[in-house]
Amino acid sequence: MTILTILEFPDERLRKKAQPIAVVDDAARRLLDDMLETMYAAPGVGLAAPQVNVHKRVVVIDVTEEKNSPLCLINPEIISKEGEEESEEGCLSVPGVFEKITRAEKITVRAQDRTGQSFELETGGLLAVCIQHELDHLEGKLFVDYLSPLKRHMARKKIQKAHRQKHEPRAKPGSHAAPI
Repeated sequence: MTILTILEFPDERLRKKAQPIAVVDDAARRLLDDMLETMYAAPGVGLAAPQVNVHKRVVVIDVTEEKNSPLCLINPEIISKEGEEESEEGCLSVPGVFEKITRAEKITVRAQDRTGQSFELETGGLLAVCIQHELDHLEGKLFVDYLSPLKRHMARKKIQKAHRQKHEPRAKPGSHAAPI
């Protein structure tokens, strides 16, 4: 398995709409395995293929504390929604930013599993929030799109600052050079 590179906001590749998987084959299963490895290493509770620059309708999720119950969704679609709930969300593609977002409280999703079998899942709570969040990625939508323009701008600035700090040259231990 391979740990894949996660794209970060405001990368425009995150805005590209994902295409359906025509056949669930070994290549699709390898993608699922690589995505799970990447999600667990990040660490996160969900990952959509567009976040790793693969524009296919594939999502992996594991909301368990033990990280031992992965849910793989191929070609997922929400077929019903019920109620509303506000919860704090974060995103591996928007590191360090957490905001309250309103989503459906309960959903039913239809998808294929890693063998290509179709199934339906009715769920609520964190899993419902996570599924809705990841399915947004398949449409080229990020959770920051639900925020006010000001909060979205602040998220962009926070990520840009983190990138600058990560790429600034560091002084050698014992030297007194100031950052440029």
